[in-house]
Amino acid sequence: MASKQGISMATNLLKTLTGASSIVRSNTRSLSGVVSSEVITSHTEKWMQDTSKKSPMELISEVPPIKVEGRIAACEGDSPALGHPIEYICIDLPEPAICKYCGLRFVQDHHH
Repeated sequence: MASKQGISMATNLLKTLTGASSIVRSNTRSLSGVVSSEVITSHTEKWMQDTSKKSPMELISEVPPIKVEGRIAACEGDSPALGHPIEYICIDLPEPAICKYCGLRFVQDHHH
């Protein structure tokens, strides 16, 4: 009974905040469709116009490749709590291997 009341309260709050009664259903767990594409586009354009800030790709490219002993690197992003799913990366090639989630680069540390 309490969970139904909680869902109902959350649904009513979301309807009030978004003004979208037809989008929100009591059994919906996702908020996709609540934020319009116009809002996302205008936010992105506004962010891209600010040339004083570096883009995420520019920031990640400034991080030097991480040297790893062995043939496999394990990447979890910045931290296990705030990172991404763990990815095991083969680093046999001479050029840096790139994590598909965060863009960090890894190279094999040769002890010659």
